[in-house]
This record gives sequence, structure tokens and C-alpha cells, in this order.
Amino acid sequence: MIRLSLLTLVLFATYSCKTQKNEIYTYSTPLNEDAQNAKISYTISTAEPHTHYAEVSLTVSNYTKEYIDFKLPVWAPGSYLIREFPRFVEDFKASYSRSDLKSEKITKNTWRVYTNNQSSVTVSYKVYCNELSVRTSFVDDSHAYFNGTSVFMYVDELKQKEGTIKIIPHSNFKKIATSLKSKGKNTFSFINYDYLVDAPIEIGNHEEFEFKAGGTKHRVAIYGKGNYNIDTLKRDMAKVCQSATDIFGENPNKEYLFIVHNLTVGSGGLEHINSTTLQVNRNTYEGGKYKGFLNLVAHEYFHLWNVKRIRPEALGPFDYEKENYTHLLWVMEGFTSYYQELILYRAGIYSKEDLVNKMRSKISYIENSVGNKVQSVTESSFDAWIKAYRPHENSANTTISYYSKGATLALMLEFEIINNTKGEKCLDDVMKYLYEEYAKKKKRGFTDKEFQDAVELIAGKKLDNFFQEKVFKPGEVDYKTRFNYVGYDFNKETVVKEDASLGARFSGNRITSLRRGGNAYDGGLNVNDYVLTIDGKKVKDLSKALSKKKAGDMVEITVSRDNIERTLNFKLAETTSEKYTITEKTDLSTTQKENKTKWLTK
Repeated sequence: MIRLSLLTLVLFATYSCKTQKNEIYTYSTPLNEDAQNAKISYTISTAEPHTHYAEVSLTVSNYTKEYIDFKLPVWAPGSYLIREFPRFVEDFKASYSRSDLKSEKITKNTWRVYTNNQSSVTVSYKVYCNELSVRTSFVDDSHAYFNGTSVFMYVDELKQKEGTIKIIPHSNFKKIATSLKSKGKNTFSFINYDYLVDAPIEIGNHEEFEFKAGGTKHRVAIYGKGNYNIDTLKRDMAKVCQSATDIFGENPNKEYLFIVHNLTVGSGGLEHINSTTLQVNRNTYEGGKYKGFLNLVAHEYFHLWNVKRIRPEALGPFDYEKENYTHLLWVMEGFTSYYQELILYRAGIYSKEDLVNKMRSKISYIENSVGNKVQSVTESSFDAWIKAYRPHENSANTTISYYSKGATLALMLEFEIINNTKGEKCLDDVMKYLYEEYAKKKKRGFTDKEFQDAVELIAGKKLDNFFQEKVFKPGEVDYKTRFNYVGYDFNKETVVKEDASLGARFSGNRITSLRRGGNAYDGGLNVNDYVLTIDGKKVKDLSKALSKKKAGDMVEITVSRDNIERTLNFKLAETTSEKYTITEKTDLSTTQKENKTKWLTK
């Protein structure tokens, strides 16, 4: 998750910021002389929402060229996958004063318009919007949701120009929610293209409410039926936002917008410079699921600092036409995944036990993952573009989540900093330093080395071994030593299961994945094998048939592989997993008490 915004004509390509309130950051590049007086305006409408189409027009005026290239991004910042948004575009036309202009498509995402040196050009096109996720755009007869990079074209030389957008809702849609600045009825302004596409737009008949936290006004627009209670959401979302703001001592926005979609199946969240979109199950607002919703709120809200302002060099200004590589997603997403738990604890929503159990679960997931021994967290970050969003049947054997692994590394660095500074500093101080030094003072992103330097500065010690051996290489971290710093026992136990598992997942009788080192993997079974018999008996309930097997048993399995029967014989081995426990010590040293207090102070 990632992105953008404000305007200033300066000679560097970085963030720019003003004062504390209503501070908006921008990626600024110099405008060439031809672009100085250009004007940009968009219109977007949904004349027939049941068809899932949006109609978009873009007018460029006071800009004279032999031809102009109009481009559509191929990905959405914050979601690291080339999504090829141009595949949804059709009926592209160009005109000047009602006269058609010649145009041709010259690359997958570029339309060239031959302007005949006219000073004003309008292009229009339709976009098919039928994927309701936080990363894409969607239109139907109940609402419209636009994530900017999937619908708005741009001109390279004019990306830093301010402009306006007019939204023409269908007559059945009465409300518009966006973080863009209103310039009149259904008309909004933006300070550059980055800011336009970093401000999602919700159009429909959503429910709205407001609350204040950290001195900032927060607006919430909720689409879809759900079991939510507005008074409860106001109270708890305010706690979360206040807890996050307390880390930095300020919120750079005067206003912040939550767009919430209540659906049967949600797709998570995506962060923006002063807003976020959350998609959740419509019945998520009661019981244990409700804490999960607040957890998502905390994660995306923390991104308004970590990612949108605190960022590696690669994540802004964006190249919307290709991958933007970085090793540091483990910090952007992993640290945020750690802070989402810490924020809920500090807000009083989690108990101390909740926080510890959340971290134990993340550690257990990581250390029981085969991929943790194969892929480092920096490799996971760099390869997000080709692996994280494109999992296949062997992914679990070769990859690791930079979210979960990053969160466990954040916790370990937290304990290192607290212990080495005798409780004077913690990971909050690293985040505040990065915010002040890079986002506000140097007005740019940071390198891998600069991030490590910042952690070492706050910790007061060199951490070369940690970074080289635990960050840039795969493998287990010394959790026990570091938990001891804050007065906790950390123990690992190898659990041997009596029932022999094949170490495979099934859909019916068909194998869908194999765990490396498991019985099925070592025994020669393949993904897509269809199990016909076990020990000569026809299999109706695969799980039931396997439950009778024990370690040491020989097994004969007949499968259909590409419609040819094959029989495999092998001995079932023991299956093991690692169980982790984290318990409070009772007899603490003075240092452990101080360290524990530093970590768990609300």
C-alpha cells in the first residue's frame, strides 16, 4: 500500500511539506516551459451503472504539441502487482472543438493523439469497472467506487499540474465521498496527478458520520448493509486514531476519510495520503471479528505516516508504467503489522495478553513456514511484484510474508532498542526520527543503509549482524534472548503428531498443494493427482481414510494423473511442528522491569 501529493515547483523529485496542519506531501518535478500554462480537467460519469462502465474525459488546454501521449497506469501504488488496467479501456476518441483528431495506440498503455498543433485537446474513453476491491474500480446500480490509477489517464509532462475533476453521478446516487477539495457542486480540485489518483472516490447512497481524534476531523462513508453501530464505531475508531497519532505527536492532515465497504467477502484495505478504503465482511462488527476490523483500521491508518510519508526512495515519485522495486516492504508493511497490534493495546482495545498472543501467533506462523528457510524478508519485499500477489501451489515452500516476518523483526528491534538504551528509547523513536528527518526535513525517501543507520542511531549500537544475518538472509531469529530483555520466557517445543499426515491439501480427492518434506511430497505424489484408492480401497472421504494411518505405516495410494492410473508405495514418517509459548517471568531484575514498562506503557 502506498502513494502521494501537493504542489510546488521545485527542482527536485521528492516530497514537499509545509506546516504541521493540513500538511500534504508531494512528489515534485520541474515543469518544462511548454507545460507552465497548461490546464487539466477531467469528467467522470456513470450513465448506465448496471453495465459497469465509467465514462471519462480529459481536456488538456494551453498546451501546443505536434502530438500528445495519453497514458493509463498499469498498477495501483500500495498493491505491488502489474494489473494491466489498460485492458479495461475501450472507445478511445480525441477531438478539438468538436472535430475529431487522429489517434493511435502505440504501447499497451499509451494512446498518441495527433493534435495538429491545436492548443486544446479532449480525449474520452470508457472503462469497464467490475472488480470490487480496494485496488480497483467498480460500478453497478448500487454505487460506484473509483481507485484513480485504474481510470484516470495522464500526460507525462503534465503530471505536476493542478486541475479539476467534475463528477456526474447517476440520478440514483445522491452522495460523493472523497478527500479531494471541493470547488463547488460535484466539482473537485487536485494539486497534481499523484494526488488525484491517491484520493479514491465513493459515489452512491452510503451512510456518513464524523468523529475527531488527535485534533483531526475524520469522516467515515459506509457502503452496504452491516451489523455496525455508529456510536460504537465513533468511540473505538477515535481511540485507534488517537493512539496512532500519539506516536508521532501530530497528524499531518486536517481531515481524513475512511471509505468502508461492507461485503460478503472483503479484500482488506489500501492506504492513501489522507484517506483509506476498507473492505470487510458485513457482519464483522460484533464479537471477536470486531477487533479484527479495528485491527485493519489501525493498520491502514498507521500507513498515513509509514508508507505515505515515511518511505523508501523507490516508493515515490512513482513510475506508473512498471515495477518500483524496494527491499523495504518488510518495514513498510511489516512494521505496520506490528504497530497495528501495539496501537490497539495502547488504545485499551487489547489486553496485555492479547498483544503477547498476537506476537506469538505471528512468530509461530513464520517459524512453521517452510519458506522461512528459503526466502529472506528483503527478497520477499523485492519479489513482491512477481510472487506475493501471484501465489501458486508451491509458493508456501519457497516464500515468506514480508508482513508477518517484518512484524516479528520489528518486535525484535523494539526489544534491542529498549534494552540497549536502558528503557530510554523504543521503536517509536525510530519512526519519529524517519518522519522528521526524511519526510519533513530532507523531503525524500531513504535507502536501505539509511534505514539501518536510523535504527542504529536510536539503539546506540551497531546492528550489522542482525541486518545481514536475519534481514538479508532467511532463517530463525533469537527470540528467547530478546524476550528475556523485557521479562518474558520464550520457549519452543517440537510437537510430534501421532496421526500421520500426508502434508498435502486437497479439494475433494484432488491434491492442490504439497508441503516440502511432507509424506506426500517425499512419497512422489503430485499436485493435481486425484486419489482413487488407499491400500486398495476406494476413497470416498479422503480425510477419514487418512485419519486411520500412523507414523511407520506403509501406504499404497493409487491416483489418476492426467487420466492415467499410477500406484505409489511409501512409508509414512512422523509429522512435527514447533509450538511456542511466551510467559511472564515473576522474578525480574531492575533492568527487566524498566524494559517491560517501556514496552507495555499505554
